[in-house]
Amino acid sequence: MTDTDTLRKGYAPSRFGQLHYVECGEGEPVLLLHQTPRSWTEYLDVLPLVGERYRAIAMDTLGYGASAKPAGPHTVERFADGAGELIEALGLDRFHLVGHHTGGVIAVELAARFQERVTSLTLSGTPFVDDEKRAGAVGRGRIDRVDPSPDGTHLRELWDGRRGFYRPGEEAALGRYVVDALTVLDRVEDGHEAVHRYVMEPRLPRITARTLAVCAPEDTYSRPSLAKFAAALGCPTRVLSAGHVAAPEQVPREFAETVVDWVGRG
Repeated sequence: MTDTDTLRKGYAPSRFGQLHYVECGEGEPVLLLHQTPRSWTEYLDVLPLVGERYRAIAMDTLGYGASAKPAGPHTVERFADGAGELIEALGLDRFHLVGHHTGGVIAVELAARFQERVTSLTLSGTPFVDDEKRAGAVGRGRIDRVDPSPDGTHLRELWDGRRGFYRPGEEAALGRYVVDALTVLDRVEDGHEAVHRYVMEPRLPRITARTLAVCAPEDTYSRPSLAKFAAALGCPTRVLSAGHVAAPEQVPREFAETVVDWVGRG
């Protein structure tokens, strides 16, 4: 287990309300963006490891965790608006971006906007959102949505719904997922839906940062996207040694080493 005693928590102002983030370390900033419906705790064990070399920052995406939760429909563009305001509030002139699943889609939008200010981009388990992906969302079942019940059985439904993504012994990480999902229970599907509406293709040519696409071997949802990102961005790809959709929690040291190696290649 990594040492989390060095973590520093903070809030930054934005037009949406306060944005929560956690950081550690010094030096070049590395901003990490989590998947839906998680929070910064997805990087609980990764932050101190990246923080040994860099200023590692994990934010709660707008609408999640302890960040402001504005009304109205979530979009990838609005998620990026919130992250962009955190970037400016923290005075990050040049920075590295890491995104996992939904966080990777947000990172694509940010890299397209900030261009040369993004020194490197690491896309982890990131869905490649094209016509095929958008069409596949039609009639798609609910991923995390459960209906609250008076006897609390929806708590077990949340646990059971993601149980298959975690190995025995990873119950603490699964518990953090349940806490995060409960925090946004009434809108727990919104992030998934925002991703499936996103028009990614015209944003990719605007990305100038050197990019690495990675994925966990059991993450069959996202592995097909590796080849698509390689074709679209001419970027290298890597498959981690183990893990599923919770790779930052399941193989935190390998995840952090992958990020540190890619960041340092510049």
